[in-house]
Amino acid sequence: MRLLAVVAFAIVLCSCDSKPAPEARAAPKLVEIRRPTDESRRFPKTNLLDTVVVDKELLGKKFMPGGTLAQYRKGKTSYEMFIARAASATDAAVILPDWQHALTDVKFIASFGGYFGRDLGRPVFVFTKGPWIAGVAGLEQKDADTEARKLAKALE
Repeated sequence: MRLLAVVAFAIVLCSCDSKPAPEARAAPKLVEIRRPTDESRRFPKTNLLDTVVVDKELLGKKFMPGGTLAQYRKGKTSYEMFIARAASATDAAVILPDWQHALTDVKFIASFGGYFGRDLGRPVFVFTKGPWIAGVAGLEQKDADTEARKLAKALE
């Protein structure tokens, strides 16, 4: 009799399905991408024309998060500065090698721990500062360095 009770109990356990019915399963959660904060206040005001918040792929780079892009004009020279806040300093540092690979004629700039090179022929200087990935596009290295120092100070 005991054996019969144990066998019946085992059959009942085997017939139970622990997986919920398809309609009872939770729907996949959509990850909400937070719109970047407008960081216009961080850019130098001299020669500033406009700022734009870009939701994702700053400067058209798939590896870049969204951020703020500032447009400048000094005489006949137009250039841009950009900043994007990563989740951490480590996350920002992980993006930097992507820039190294995206640029041609790339040089490591030890004083910034960043890179200067060309993106489709246009000069770009990019660096990290804590959780920020920032840079200057459209200026040659000497001028980009000067502007980048102003920007880096504003990111402290």
